Amino acid sequence: MDMHPVTIGLPDPLLRAAEDLAQARDISLGALIRAALSAELRRANLPAKTPKRADERLVDPLRALLAVDFGEARSWADLESRLTAKGFALREAGGGLALHASSSGQRLCKASELGHAYSTLMRRFGAPFPVHSQTWLARRVLHEKDPLPHHRQGVHVHHDHRS
Repeated sequence: MDMHPVTIGLPDPLLRAAEDLAQARDISLGALIRAALSAELRRANLPAKTPKRADERLVDPLRALLAVDFGEARSWADLESRLTAKGFALREAGGGLALHASSSGQRLCKASELGHAYSTLMRRFGAPFPVHSQTWLARRVLHEKDPLPHHRQGVHVHHDHRS
């Protein structure tokens, strides 16, 4: 297969996130970009999504841009600070969270479409999203018995129930 060099411009945060992802996958940046472009071309030939799902052409770059922020945040305040620095905000959306553009307030996608379900973030931070009105969800997620038999999978999970 003939390869043709292509020059593209990427904003620094997107380039850093792409380089980190390529390194984590032990592939070159070029291979990562080729794979992403191939996936996008396959997606373009699929039938339209339901209206409530965000466009994958928007979600994929956001997922890459914010991956490090979601991955390294240690609290809701830390995550909010990181997102604000990049022009985004999380807001309540039904029983979950949605990512919005800070400048316009436009809803961009659900946090779960970025790979970060509200329940997973609650468990990780040990608290519900500040001012989330679905308090029953937080009680269920944070105080339920572990529904997955991790011990059978060889994974030990320590549950810290201190307030």
